[in-house]
Amino acid sequence: MTGGRDPDRGAAGQRPREGWSWPRSSLLGGVAPAARDRLLALGAQARYPADRVLIRESERTTFVLILLDGVVKATGRTDDGRDALLAVRMGGDLVGELAAVDGRPRSATVATCGPVVARVVTRGDFLDCMRRDPAIAHAVNASIVSKLRVANAHRIDFTGCDAATRLARVLHQIAMTYGERAGEGAVIHWPITQPELAALSGAAEPTVHKALRRLRQTGVVSTGYRSIRVDDLALLSSIAFA
Repeated sequence: MTGGRDPDRGAAGQRPREGWSWPRSSLLGGVAPAARDRLLALGAQARYPADRVLIRESERTTFVLILLDGVVKATGRTDDGRDALLAVRMGGDLVGELAAVDGRPRSATVATCGPVVARVVTRGDFLDCMRRDPAIAHAVNASIVSKLRVANAHRIDFTGCDAATRLARVLHQIAMTYGERAGEGAVIHWPITQPELAALSGAAEPTVHKALRRLRQTGVVSTGYRSIRVDDLALLSSIAFA
C-alpha cells in the first residue's frame, strides 16, 4: 500500500476529537460512543488522494482500514479482464476485514473515489481488539453479515428484472445509502462511471446508456461532471420497485 501516513496525535498521545459524522448504518455510526472511541484509537491516521489504490486483489496484505471520511470503491477482475464494481464504502465503514479475519489473499481491489481519510490498523491489533472487546467484535460481525445480506438481496432483486429496472434499483440503493439528501432527491457526489453502473446493474454499457438517458428525459435524474443527482426519489422508487 502506498500513501503518506499522517498520525494525528499530540505530544501527550491523545487523539484529537474527530470532526466527521457517520451514517447510522455504518460501523462507526452504529456503535456506542465508548466503543467508537476505542476503534478510533487503533492504528495510525492516513490521508490519501483521489484514484489511489489502497488494496489490490490477490495480494497478501492483512491490514484493515477504518474509513473516517471520503468514498472508496471495491472492484474485482472478471474472467474476460474487465473490472467489475462490487461495492462502495464511505466514511464510517470498515474495509479489508475479510483478509484480516481469515488471512487469505485480498478478494477485491479498493481505490479512492476522492480524497480519503482513514485509520490503518494492523491485523494483530484488529484481532486483539476483537478478542478483548465483545461490543466491537459484535459490531464488526454484524457489519460483515449486513454486507452479505445486501449482496444476497442484490442478486435476488435482479432475478427476472430488465436492465432499466436493475439500473433504477442500483441508483435508488446508492442514493438512499450514500447520497446527500436535497429536497425531493439526493446528490451522489462521488464519481461513478457508466461502465461501473453497467457492472452493478449486470447490463451491457450501451443498454445502461439508453436507460440513463430515459431517466434524464423523464426528470428522474440529472448528471454532471463526476456526479449524479436523483431529482425525484419517489419517482425513481416507483420505477425501481413497480
